[in-house]
Amino acid sequence: MTMTLDEILANAADQDRGKEFELLDPVKGEPTGIRLWIVGPDSETAHRASLALSDELAEMADHDGRVSAANREKARLNCLARHVLRWEIEEDGEPVPFSTLNVLRLLRVHWVQEQVDSFAADRAAHLETA
Repeated sequence: MTMTLDEILANAADQDRGKEFELLDPVKGEPTGIRLWIVGPDSETAHRASLALSDELAEMADHDGRVSAANREKARLNCLARHVLRWEIEEDGEPVPFSTLNVLRLLRVHWVQEQVDSFAADRAAHLETA
């Protein structure tokens, strides 16, 4: 099957709307009920997140151009958080407000990072299927 330029551009635009992703229990593989809407790797949002990552790293660099491991990790998580558009999470029966701070709080957990990062990079997951 041949792709047209219009299809490629439409998919990139569609990726900016994000796709629903449900976190899975890292041991049992069962759904957690926590749903995130994550942009695709070809979205303008992902592109802006990448540029912001570069800017953030440049700002963190010391006079010799070095960035500490801790600061690189902070910048990486900030970049990943920018891929999340919204979520559905409850705590004590109440919705948890969506904010960058709260997304970063969730991303402190390594298995969550891995799942979000993997989904954000998965082009196949962001392609429209007929």
